[in-house]
Amino acid sequence: MKHILFTLKGCPHYKLDDEADIRNCLVNAAVMSQATLLDITSYKFSPLGVTAVALLAESHISIHTWPEKNMAVCDVFTCGSHTMPESAVRYMYDYLEAHEIVSSQFIRPLDEDPHGTLE
Repeated sequence: MKHILFTLKGCPHYKLDDEADIRNCLVNAAVMSQATLLDITSYKFSPLGVTAVALLAESHISIHTWPEKNMAVCDVFTCGSHTMPESAVRYMYDYLEAHEIVSSQFIRPLDEDPHGTLE
């Protein structure tokens, strides 16, 4: 299971404050990651910002926007060898016209150790 946490910086204000556009971004990111989209939920804050989550059969994609800071905080979490979460991240970076990305990628193993330690 791969989990990519990332912040997109330098995005245009209007891209980050449009709920329909953010939802569209998540739909396309799910397609780009070759994941199965189950549902999307979103919320438009007043006066600014959008939060949205795409529920995937393979986990989720989320975004939280701060238009006043030209920034979005996101994550793509997928399981299955067929998924390509890096493609979703790249798509979101391009779609939201970011100028900078700060990211970390984690491999989230499923193991039988209740304490989560690796052997």
